[in-house]
Amino acid sequence: MSDAAWQVVDDEARSRLTTQLAARQVVDFVGPHGWAHSATNLGRTAPIAAPSEGLVAAQRRVLPLLELRAEFKVSRAELDDVERGATDPTLNELDQAAIQIAVGENTTVFHGHQAAGIRGVTETSSHAPISFGTDKERYPNAVAQAVDQIRRSGVQGPYGLVLSPGMYTEILQTAEHGGHLLFDHLRQILDGPLVWAPGVEGGIVVSLRGGDFVFECGQDLSIGYLDHDVDAVALFLEESFSFRVVEPDASVQLHPAG
Repeated sequence: MSDAAWQVVDDEARSRLTTQLAARQVVDFVGPHGWAHSATNLGRTAPIAAPSEGLVAAQRRVLPLLELRAEFKVSRAELDDVERGATDPTLNELDQAAIQIAVGENTTVFHGHQAAGIRGVTETSSHAPISFGTDKERYPNAVAQAVDQIRRSGVQGPYGLVLSPGMYTEILQTAEHGGHLLFDHLRQILDGPLVWAPGVEGGIVVSLRGGDFVFECGQDLSIGYLDHDVDAVALFLEESFSFRVVEPDASVQLHPAG
């Protein structure tokens, strides 16, 4: 692949990922520390058997980083067209890979990933979930209640509301009595943003004061080469990261109904 082709692929990936990576908009991003960075220091130890008599032994506890990879192919014909000056190549597989890895990252941060030992925001919250209910006019009450619970725990704002794509669109399209947009009303309650988040279920109110949620990045999202044949070049998007909830009082989950 020529420099021009790499640049087109990189630009397309960046444009897709910027809107999809919701978690990074509301948690602290630490790093990147590079591909060799393998684990997050938890600052704790676990007792273990000593190697010999008269000793006390402990082992440092760490959280290994999770690696995510999404593979895709780019047609060599499309790459040839880029060399001819085309600025609109068809990169459907890249677009899908970007969505897949962003959903994986968002899901891990907000709902956890047991196999990787990562507990998400909703799993660790110290507050009971709140129902949005079925009446959209009561959404502000639910969000205000969530904000009040977090604030009463001593966690200051501003606050953000992370939403599933379906709920985000629903709120965006809804006007309350008097013609005011529900979206604007909720933003006033939060004193912060509403975030469109593929991979999230329902909604989550989180404090944006900083220091409560830590996303530690080893290798930031990058594109790598796998293989090629006469028809296509096989590439991949890859990253490594860990995630920790430092303050369980800093979030409240909102259920769509019930």
